[in-house]
Amino acid sequence: MNLPNLLSLIRLFLVPVFALVFFGDEPNAHRWAAAVYALAFFTDIADGWIARHFNQITRLGRVLDPLADKLMTFTVIICITVDGTIPVWAVVVFFLKEAAMGLGALSMYRKVDDVIPSNWLGKASTGVFFVVCAALVLFPEIPRHWATGLISFALALTIAAFVGYLWQYLTVTGRRKSK
Repeated sequence: MNLPNLLSLIRLFLVPVFALVFFGDEPNAHRWAAAVYALAFFTDIADGWIARHFNQITRLGRVLDPLADKLMTFTVIICITVDGTIPVWAVVVFFLKEAAMGLGALSMYRKVDDVIPSNWLGKASTGVFFVVCAALVLFPEIPRHWATGLISFALALTIAAFVGYLWQYLTVTGRRKSK
Protein backbone atom coordinates (compact mmCIF):
# COMPACT_ATOMS: atom_id res chain seq x y z
CA MET A 1 0.00 0.00 0.00
CA ASN A 2 1.62 3.25 -1.11
CA LEU A 3 0.99 6.75 0.26
CA PRO A 4 -1.36 7.93 -2.51
CA ASN A 5 -3.60 4.89 -1.99
CA LEU A 6 -3.51 5.44 1.78
CA LEU A 7 -4.65 9.04 1.23
CA SER A 8 -7.53 7.74 -0.89
CA LEU A 9 -8.50 5.38 1.94
CA ILE A 10 -8.43 8.30 4.37
CA ARG A 11 -10.77 10.15 2.02
CA LEU A 12 -13.11 7.16 2.04
CA PHE A 13 -13.07 7.23 5.85
CA LEU A 14 -13.93 10.95 5.79
CA VAL A 15 -17.16 10.35 3.82
CA PRO A 16 -19.28 9.26 6.82
CA VAL A 17 -17.42 11.70 9.05
CA PHE A 18 -18.58 14.56 6.82
CA ALA A 19 -22.24 13.47 7.03
CA LEU A 20 -22.12 13.00 10.79
CA VAL A 21 -20.50 16.40 11.34
CA PHE A 22 -22.80 18.16 8.82
CA PHE A 23 -25.94 16.99 10.63
CA GLY A 24 -24.39 17.29 14.10
CA ASP A 25 -25.79 19.41 16.89
CA GLU A 26 -22.71 21.59 17.18
CA PRO A 27 -23.38 25.31 16.65
CA ASN A 28 -20.66 25.44 13.95
CA ALA A 29 -21.47 22.05 12.41
CA HIS A 30 -21.44 23.37 8.84
CA ARG A 31 -18.05 25.01 9.33
CA TRP A 32 -16.62 21.78 10.70
CA ALA A 33 -18.20 19.84 7.84
CA ALA A 34 -16.63 22.26 5.35
CA ALA A 35 -13.28 21.66 7.07
CA VAL A 36 -13.70 17.88 6.68
CA TYR A 37 -14.62 18.39 3.03
CA ALA A 38 -11.58 20.65 2.51
CA LEU A 39 -9.33 18.04 4.13
CA ALA A 40 -10.71 15.42 1.75
CA PHE A 41 -10.15 17.72 -1.21
CA PHE A 42 -6.55 18.43 -0.22
CA THR A 43 -5.81 14.73 0.28
CA ASP A 44 -7.12 14.25 -3.26
CA ILE A 45 -4.71 16.87 -4.60
CA ALA A 46 -1.85 15.42 -2.53
CA ASP A 47 -2.39 11.83 -3.57
CA GLY A 48 -2.52 12.78 -7.25
CA TRP A 49 0.61 14.88 -7.03
CA ILE A 50 2.54 12.27 -5.05
CA ALA A 51 1.46 9.46 -7.37
CA ARG A 52 2.56 11.35 -10.48
CA HIS A 53 5.67 13.00 -9.02
CA PHE A 54 7.07 9.82 -7.46
CA ASN A 55 5.77 7.43 -10.11
CA GLN A 56 3.43 5.69 -7.66
CA ILE A 57 0.42 5.42 -9.96
CA THR A 58 -1.22 2.04 -9.46
CA ARG A 59 -4.23 0.31 -10.92
CA LEU A 60 -5.73 0.23 -7.43
CA GLY A 61 -5.19 3.97 -7.12
CA ARG A 62 -6.81 4.66 -10.49
CA VAL A 63 -9.95 3.01 -9.12
CA LEU A 64 -9.75 3.97 -5.43
CA ASP A 65 -9.05 7.68 -6.02
CA PRO A 66 -12.12 8.45 -8.15
CA LEU A 67 -14.28 6.19 -5.95
CA ALA A 68 -13.33 8.19 -2.87
CA ASP A 69 -13.90 11.47 -4.72
CA LYS A 70 -17.31 10.45 -6.03
CA LEU A 71 -18.53 9.08 -2.70
CA MET A 72 -17.48 12.26 -0.91
CA THR A 73 -19.03 14.53 -3.52
CA PHE A 74 -22.23 12.48 -3.61
CA THR A 75 -22.46 12.61 0.19
CA VAL A 76 -21.95 16.38 0.20
CA ILE A 77 -24.55 16.99 -2.51
CA ILE A 78 -27.07 14.74 -0.73
CA CYS A 79 -26.48 16.56 2.56
CA ILE A 80 -27.00 20.02 1.05
CA THR A 81 -30.10 18.75 -0.73
CA VAL A 82 -31.58 17.27 2.47
CA ASP A 83 -30.74 20.58 4.16
CA GLY A 84 -32.88 22.35 1.51
CA THR A 85 -30.04 24.34 -0.04
CA ILE A 86 -30.32 22.90 -3.56
CA PRO A 87 -33.14 21.19 -5.47
CA VAL A 88 -33.47 17.40 -5.66
CA TRP A 89 -33.02 17.37 -9.45
CA ALA A 90 -29.36 18.35 -8.93
CA VAL A 91 -28.74 15.11 -7.03
CA VAL A 92 -30.54 13.14 -9.73
CA VAL A 93 -28.41 14.69 -12.50
CA PHE A 94 -25.23 14.14 -10.52
CA PHE A 95 -26.17 10.54 -9.70
CA LEU A 96 -27.08 9.68 -13.30
CA LYS A 97 -23.84 11.17 -14.60
CA GLU A 98 -21.78 9.32 -11.98
CA ALA A 99 -23.65 6.06 -12.60
CA ALA A 100 -22.89 6.36 -16.32
CA MET A 101 -19.23 7.09 -15.49
CA GLY A 102 -19.08 4.10 -13.16
CA LEU A 103 -20.65 1.75 -15.68
CA GLY A 104 -18.33 3.07 -18.37
CA ALA A 105 -15.30 2.55 -16.15
CA LEU A 106 -16.41 -0.99 -15.32
CA SER A 107 -17.03 -1.74 -18.99
CA MET A 108 -13.68 -0.33 -19.99
CA TYR A 109 -11.89 -2.21 -17.24
CA ARG A 110 -13.42 -5.45 -18.49
CA LYS A 111 -12.59 -4.69 -22.14
CA VAL A 112 -9.07 -3.27 -21.89
CA ASP A 113 -8.11 -4.02 -18.26
CA ASP A 114 -7.73 -0.32 -17.45
CA VAL A 115 -9.70 2.87 -16.89
CA ILE A 116 -9.37 6.32 -18.42
CA PRO A 117 -7.14 8.57 -16.31
CA SER A 118 -8.47 11.96 -15.27
CA ASN A 119 -7.94 14.87 -17.63
CA TRP A 120 -7.76 18.65 -17.24
CA LEU A 121 -11.52 19.19 -17.75
CA GLY A 122 -12.34 16.48 -15.24
CA LYS A 123 -9.96 18.05 -12.74
CA ALA A 124 -11.30 21.55 -13.39
CA SER A 125 -14.90 20.41 -12.99
CA THR A 126 -13.98 18.62 -9.76
CA GLY A 127 -12.34 21.81 -8.45
CA VAL A 128 -15.32 23.98 -9.37
CA PHE A 129 -17.71 21.44 -7.88
CA PHE A 130 -15.68 21.46 -4.66
CA VAL A 131 -15.73 25.26 -4.42
CA VAL A 132 -19.46 25.44 -5.13
CA CYS A 133 -20.35 22.67 -2.70
CA ALA A 134 -18.04 24.04 -0.01
CA ALA A 135 -19.67 27.47 -0.38
CA LEU A 136 -23.13 25.89 -0.12
CA VAL A 137 -22.07 23.96 2.99
CA LEU A 138 -20.62 27.09 4.60
CA PHE A 139 -23.48 29.39 3.60
CA PRO A 140 -26.70 27.36 3.74
CA GLU A 141 -28.71 30.58 3.98
CA ILE A 142 -27.74 31.62 0.45
CA PRO A 143 -30.87 32.43 -1.60
CA ARG A 144 -32.18 29.30 -3.31
CA HIS A 145 -31.98 30.78 -6.82
CA TRP A 146 -28.28 31.58 -6.30
CA ALA A 147 -27.62 28.10 -4.93
CA THR A 148 -29.46 26.55 -7.89
CA GLY A 149 -27.47 28.69 -10.32
CA LEU A 150 -24.16 27.74 -8.72
CA ILE A 151 -24.91 24.02 -8.65
CA SER A 152 -26.22 24.20 -12.23
CA PHE A 153 -22.93 25.74 -13.37
CA ALA A 154 -20.93 23.06 -11.53
CA LEU A 155 -23.11 20.31 -12.99
CA ALA A 156 -22.74 21.73 -16.50
CA LEU A 157 -18.95 21.47 -16.16
CA THR A 158 -19.16 17.90 -14.88
CA ILE A 159 -21.40 16.96 -17.80
CA ALA A 160 -18.91 18.54 -20.21
CA ALA A 161 -16.18 16.43 -18.59
CA PHE A 162 -18.42 13.38 -18.95
CA VAL A 163 -18.78 14.02 -22.68
CA GLY A 164 -14.97 14.19 -22.94
CA TYR A 165 -14.58 10.91 -21.08
CA LEU A 166 -17.29 9.32 -23.22
CA TRP A 167 -15.39 10.37 -26.34
CA GLN A 168 -12.20 8.81 -24.94
CA TYR A 169 -14.08 5.65 -24.00
CA LEU A 170 -15.50 5.29 -27.49
CA THR A 171 -12.07 5.89 -29.01
CA VAL A 172 -10.26 3.41 -26.76
CA THR A 173 -12.87 0.68 -27.08
CA GLY A 174 -13.09 1.20 -30.85
CA ARG A 175 -16.76 2.12 -30.89
CA ARG A 176 -16.29 5.54 -32.48
CA LYS A 177 -16.08 5.47 -36.23
CA SER A 178 -12.92 6.99 -37.67
CA LYS A 179 -13.39 9.58 -40.41
